[in-house]
Amino acid sequence: MLDWLSSTFSGGGMTAFITHPACFGHNMGEGHPEGPERLAAIRDRLITAQLMDFLQEYEAEEVSEVQLARVHPPRYIRFLESVSPNVGTYRVDTDTAMNSGTLTAARYSAGAVVKAVNLVMNGKVPNAFCAIRPPGHHAETEKAMGFCFFNNVAVGAMHAFAEYRLKRIAVIDFDVHHGNGTEEIFKDDERVMLLSSFQHPFFPYCGDRPIGSNPNIVNVPMPSGTRSDAFRDMVTDIWLPRLHEFKPELVFISAGFDAHLEDDMGNFGLVEADYIWVTEQIMKIAEQYCGGKLVSVLEGGYELSSLARSVAAHVKVLANV
Repeated sequence: MLDWLSSTFSGGGMTAFITHPACFGHNMGEGHPEGPERLAAIRDRLITAQLMDFLQEYEAEEVSEVQLARVHPPRYIRFLESVSPNVGTYRVDTDTAMNSGTLTAARYSAGAVVKAVNLVMNGKVPNAFCAIRPPGHHAETEKAMGFCFFNNVAVGAMHAFAEYRLKRIAVIDFDVHHGNGTEEIFKDDERVMLLSSFQHPFFPYCGDRPIGSNPNIVNVPMPSGTRSDAFRDMVTDIWLPRLHEFKPELVFISAGFDAHLEDDMGNFGLVEADYIWVTEQIMKIAEQYCGGKLVSVLEGGYELSSLARSVAAHVKVLANV
């Protein structure tokens, strides 16, 4: 698979797999679809598929206040701290709740993406996958929602701008839900190209109209029932030409796997072969324009079997196995 990659990649090492035990400490209540078992299912599948042998595992570090404040103002962080419960849960909205372990998990999740950026930018690894929770792409500058508290990808992107003086970063979001938080954060920042495909109309019921001045926000709402052919045509006809024009210096993937046929959190019909294909297309872009520098970050995916299989398919491509 991807023989071109092994001969052209300019970095070293194996794909990084970044996570932290704290990510298991966030629990929004029994029966909530975004639960700790998601990460357990992913790891079990990677072990069963013998893919861990091709990954270099790293433990995330806690995000710093400076790194977090580039995206989320201190008053927002202080608010979350003020409502963080010692016991039980506190609901920030109807489907997003905090327990005593939530903020710690969120800090290590954002920190995982920062660590991934450092590893990739310093040539320690060719690319990275962050197996983290809570997810992040719905988190806006000062608003937690959609199971998200800190926007992990945005924190990583702002770190890359600040520390590595990059000028162009692409964020590719194939979650079944629109990455509204990422759009809100970068709506006026032309250094970022956001490519987001999503079911519409559907939660969070936005993305069909631009909200800022950034011409590099490319939202592609797609109807309920979208299947492989329509998704691949969209990537080929819309995403890839825009990426070639933009020439990113670093690529992020908001890797949500809830567009899978078996995941009832949405009504798309993607399968593992589609995640393999789209990952290959994105990697070719990264190799052509930025030496393969790519950071993939877990977002959605709630049916445990399809999530685990899809992540394994995605990671297998990243690791060139």
